[in-house]
Amino acid sequence: MAGRLEGKACIITGAGSGMGRAMAHRFVQEGAQVLLADISGQQDEVARAVGSAATAIHCDVADEDQVQAMIAAAEDRFGRIDVLCNNAGFGGGMAPLHKQSAEHWDRIHAVNIRGVFLGMKHGITSMLKTGGGAIVNTGSASGVIGWKHHSVYGAAKAGVHQLTKIAALDYSDKGIRVNAIAPGTMWTGLVAGSAQSETPPEGYPVLAGIPMNRWGTAMDIANAALYLASDEAAFVTGVILPVDGGYCIGFSGMGAERPGVTTADPEDL
Repeated sequence: MAGRLEGKACIITGAGSGMGRAMAHRFVQEGAQVLLADISGQQDEVARAVGSAATAIHCDVADEDQVQAMIAAAEDRFGRIDVLCNNAGFGGGMAPLHKQSAEHWDRIHAVNIRGVFLGMKHGITSMLKTGGGAIVNTGSASGVIGWKHHSVYGAAKAGVHQLTKIAALDYSDKGIRVNAIAPGTMWTGLVAGSAQSETPPEGYPVLAGIPMNRWGTAMDIANAALYLASDEAAFVTGVILPVDGGYCIGFSGMGAERPGVTTADPEDL
């Protein structure tokens, strides 16, 4: 049986760790050829682990020249781009708004929204030449309902969601679907112990307010990205898909009593 991405050419940014690494493994399992982009150097290790279907490239998604080079590399290798996952991003610097600096704003937004904009701009330009494709952006629950002390990060992720919806309208008649995933509290990033295991150890506490009463994993996000990238989602565009164990809907039902996330970055994208 053919895989769900059989023969498709995919770019994944932020592919050196966390959700991007999980996407790389999952997409190749389903038959894709993947270009793995990251700024860390870890994309090379991921590509070796994934195998011959993967190629690694260094890319700072905030640098337009490097993004254009990434798109050109995919075109040269694959002849086209079927799927673009704009996944690169980071958090950090969580504090009340009046304690945030303009420098922190610029640094977060350079990657988390400028990087998505540049990826979409040049990815869409490529897809228009070959008849279409699918774009999957990584947003955040923080951009849906807001988290205490996440003003800068949340604003960037809310911007990703809005870019997603408007681009979906702009290219809905051009064969290009644009969707986003909104991860909730994930077992990645700065969560203690997440670097040592892909899932929480037995008995590890779950943050309050997650109706499904467990941490999300990088593979939960990869599976959602796989669906949105695949032809199974052929009639799906402009969607912001929460992958959060009910966090966002739980928030809407609990209102002001909903606990916030204040001390650690919930994601490592």
